[in-house]
Amino acid sequence: MFDLFRRHLLHDFLKADRRVGITAYRAEHIPQIRTDQIRCRKPDPDFIVPADPRLCARMPLHRRAHIPFHCTDFIPFDAEAQRIHHPDQFLGFGIAGSGGGPQRLARFLKTTGFHQIARFLDLGKRRERKQNAQQEGGTAPNRIQSKLHGLLLALVFALPAHAIDLPKPLTDSDFIQFDPRQAELGQLLFYDKILSGNRNISCGTCHHHDLGSSDGLSLGIGEGGTGIGPNRTAGEGANRIQKRIPRNAPGLWNLGANDVQFMFHDGRISISDLYQNGFNTPAEEFLPRGLNSLLAAQALFPVASDAEMAGQPGENEIVGAVRDRIDHAWPIIAKRVRGIEKYGQLFVTAFDNVEDPSDVTIVEIANAIGAFIGTEFRNHDSPFDRFLEGQDDALNGQQRRGMELFFGDARCSACHSGPLLSSQTFHALGLPQFGPGRTRQFDPSVRDVGRMGESDRLEDAYRFRVPFLRNVALTGPYGHNGSMPTLDAIVRHHLHPQKSNANWRPELALLPPAPWLASTDFVVRQDRLEEQRRISAIEIDLPPLTEPQIADILAFLNALTGETALERPMGRPDRVPSGLPVD
Repeated sequence: MFDLFRRHLLHDFLKADRRVGITAYRAEHIPQIRTDQIRCRKPDPDFIVPADPRLCARMPLHRRAHIPFHCTDFIPFDAEAQRIHHPDQFLGFGIAGSGGGPQRLARFLKTTGFHQIARFLDLGKRRERKQNAQQEGGTAPNRIQSKLHGLLLALVFALPAHAIDLPKPLTDSDFIQFDPRQAELGQLLFYDKILSGNRNISCGTCHHHDLGSSDGLSLGIGEGGTGIGPNRTAGEGANRIQKRIPRNAPGLWNLGANDVQFMFHDGRISISDLYQNGFNTPAEEFLPRGLNSLLAAQALFPVASDAEMAGQPGENEIVGAVRDRIDHAWPIIAKRVRGIEKYGQLFVTAFDNVEDPSDVTIVEIANAIGAFIGTEFRNHDSPFDRFLEGQDDALNGQQRRGMELFFGDARCSACHSGPLLSSQTFHALGLPQFGPGRTRQFDPSVRDVGRMGESDRLEDAYRFRVPFLRNVALTGPYGHNGSMPTLDAIVRHHLHPQKSNANWRPELALLPPAPWLASTDFVVRQDRLEEQRRISAIEIDLPPLTEPQIADILAFLNALTGETALERPMGRPDRVPSGLPVD
């Protein structure tokens, strides 16, 4: 649509004067044009349409550019009113913008043959027609035709002229406003091992402040391990782990945003009234009522997982209750917590509905943990965020080129869209499989079918949720199973998934040694039919990028790291009310 518009309208419209007020940040310099060289009806217009054939789309313009028109109508352009975040967005004339409106308009203009109308009316040749008419002794162009010309131009340029469709900036109003008292209580619970079956692991063990709210491993070491992050060991003797955590521990950044729709890689927790408790979860109708956020709902499931926090059968009363029915374990955990005097006092202070420690249930515990995660890991002060807010120099040249690729020709934003940089949809990237898999009861072998395990739809096989990207540089390794150790690796996998699979080696998986699991860690890769099914399900198909372009994309991804990401308001507590050690 842009090419048609440019060829049939702007080329003739601007061919009389190709001097423009632009400087490229790349190697070449394009001469400037002074204000006194402009001959138009307004001496200082606010908008420019570049016409020099050397120009590349999205080169940055001067803050005050001028229209190189000799004699014609022009469209005044108010950058603030049109939501232009940076001068470089004037380039590429767009019918682009946020939401579906610009796309619908583009389809409308194409359907109605706007470019053919422009040619029929000779739009852009007003000066030429006037000169020809004077030479031939004729009359000036029809005023109605001239007005129609202005209206058609206004139709296009009154829209937000984004050369790339940038998301709106994130603000605090985009997030759930949690009670600070509950968040402070949640901080203690998050790092307290009292919630685990054997009192030896906490939420913070695998989502640690020092590790960007994750654990730095491909597949985590849950209940039975010791230490944190890459230094965590798989335990020994009777207490050693029985299996690795099936999926990568995701970062917790900005999960308290109002627009978050799903939790976990397969989206198995979502907002729904299917079971009359506000959420669709694996607990179905047994999930308690009163949970106030998705974060609170998801907090109930790691404590009920034998590999993550509950422990192995026969080791404690919590895991035994889980085997009976999941909701039978939660009252046992609540009783443990409210039996600690300090916690009882904190709950009475933080929750209006708790008048006595005996009133504390798993609902208050989960709501407190959710309040902590949603408050503590809210972060949107990266260079990219400052750029969206109007700070033109927040990104350097390489980061800006990466941003333009990301939201433009590289098509990253087809999935990583919106203020959270995720469409929150599910896609099959064909990441190499390993580990125990998240097998269903009837699965014939070790595997992880992703979203299909929740939806039971064949088309969802091997699909996983598009991750959020704020602070992505802090949360490696990448993918639902952490198969890609670096940002560079995951970007290249997106570009060439088949090649990435062919070149992948087990040594790339960041797995703490567990010799007793070695025979099964990569057994799925020996299943030829399963491998074929996974590869055939790949649905990503992006345009190729050059090495410099890949470097630009990586520079932009690093520009998504918040300046205060590692300086959280509450942080890790030195001690917790249970007296158990803090990881």
